[in-house]
Amino acid sequence: MTSGITFDRLPELAAQFNLCFRSGHINLEGERMVLLHTGALGALRRELVDTLGLDRTRGVLTRMGYASGRRDAEMARELLPGASDEDLMNLGPQLHSLEGIAHVTPIRFDIDVAGGRYSGEFLWEDSFEAAVHLETFGPYHDAVCWMQLGYATGYTTAVMGKSVIFREVDCRGKGDANCRIIGKPVEDWGEEITEELQYFEPENVAEQLVALQDQVEHLHYSIDEETTLGDMVGVSPAFRETGEIIRKAADSAVTVLLLGETGVGKEMFARSLHQLSPRADQAFVAVNCAAMPEELVESELFGVEKGAFTGAEHSRPGRFERADGGTLFLDEVGELSQPAQAKLLRVLQEGEFERIGDTRSRQVDVRLVAATNTDLEQAVRDGRFRADLYYRLNIYPVIIPPLRERREDIPLLVERFLDKYNARHGKRINGITERAMEALKAYEWPGNIRELENMIERGVIIANNHACIDVKDLFPRMNIAPAPEPEPRPDERAGGPAPGDTATTATAPGRDTGETEAAADVDHLAGLLLDRKASLDELEPRLIELAVQRADGNLSRAARALGMTRPQLAYRMKKHGIPG
Repeated sequence: MTSGITFDRLPELAAQFNLCFRSGHINLEGERMVLLHTGALGALRRELVDTLGLDRTRGVLTRMGYASGRRDAEMARELLPGASDEDLMNLGPQLHSLEGIAHVTPIRFDIDVAGGRYSGEFLWEDSFEAAVHLETFGPYHDAVCWMQLGYATGYTTAVMGKSVIFREVDCRGKGDANCRIIGKPVEDWGEEITEELQYFEPENVAEQLVALQDQVEHLHYSIDEETTLGDMVGVSPAFRETGEIIRKAADSAVTVLLLGETGVGKEMFARSLHQLSPRADQAFVAVNCAAMPEELVESELFGVEKGAFTGAEHSRPGRFERADGGTLFLDEVGELSQPAQAKLLRVLQEGEFERIGDTRSRQVDVRLVAATNTDLEQAVRDGRFRADLYYRLNIYPVIIPPLRERREDIPLLVERFLDKYNARHGKRINGITERAMEALKAYEWPGNIRELENMIERGVIIANNHACIDVKDLFPRMNIAPAPEPEPRPDERAGGPAPGDTATTATAPGRDTGETEAAADVDHLAGLLLDRKASLDELEPRLIELAVQRADGNLSRAARALGMTRPQLAYRMKKHGIPG
């Protein structure tokens, strides 16, 4: 039937609005309604656009309007159980007007539910959605009454029992005098509404955002920037110089010896060397010689034949065979036993070795990168390390600078580790406070980059989402003094400290030079500590940290200074959470 819409029931519908001030309810025909400022809807629209973009926002608002339209259609059927198709279509635009959406004027419409026929054209005057969009974003090149289109589509689809799609052909949001819509069944539109149909299909935006974030994180960590080596970033002269030395060695097969304190990132430099080399698509195999029991070092490096010793039930390749064609990284190479040193020397000289329990020589093509925080020259003098192996390893030494010589790199490293551990722990930490950054720059970093990374991970775990990491999250037991001023040249000294004097910026509260000198006598020092009511739990970690710092990160030397073995020191460091 062809008809025009009448608004005879609008006053009757308006009378159905029931405002219950005591209960805080607004009801329309038993349905609870909510009164909102258009400004709030404008703010929501902006938030959605800023977060999801215009296209996804259009989909969200279209589906929101569609749900509202279908709900109003259900309410209309309850209100007029015996109504004709024309009556139901009359009621939809009246509800639209009553709810403050727009003033609806019918141009034409033809409806026959039984025959599945529908065609309609309506004018929207003073559309709230067009006004909100204009106020929030200004004129747009396309129609913007997305929620209202969804409403009209949802209402008519529910009445017809089949999909009826509306398109906004004129819109105030794009400069037209009023908004005008045309609706008909989806099959009558053909392919011209393919684009519009996608806005009615729900999409899991959260999963898409997470997937995109994962892709970004992956790209972020795989891009080799000009001043980036692997997971390391830096702008300091020390970092740039070391990176340039690494790059120069990358194209050759020369054996590289990485020297530096514990935690400076020797393995990361080794990985970067591998990634920059022609062997980048082959295996990178890392071995920590100090972490393996002495009796297993040879079998791990060179492999073992079945039956070579009790428990050797299967033949298995060693690390050298696994790294064939690629790079083998031997960390803490100074800890190798004498027999293992002899076999390693043979591999370096001849490129061959035998598995334990085997007489057949095997050849490998391996690029060797070794690392140590031990003074190998001293180890050679002490007879603990073979001189011929030392000279073979020391062809291309690279000294990795400690973090205290790279203080200007700390903000970049913090940003990198924040991104990494936000992603790993599912957090959204906004950054660190200025006070915390100053504390990080002032700290002496006996554990170097490894300690910084562990500290940032702890901060990410402790801090609340959308908050910033503060000093207390990073240094639960320490007071941080200002970073030391650069030491003057000898000819500029005026009664200052003698060359070689050192100072630590991670100090016990209130300690000064006079107290340190007075504490030279052990008994007097003990008395001072007791007067301060310092507990052993406070003193032991600070004493260990100072010993490691004075030993330049060499744990064996620090253990000797403390009168204990290295395993004893490692146990206490683990107990107190001190990175090593």
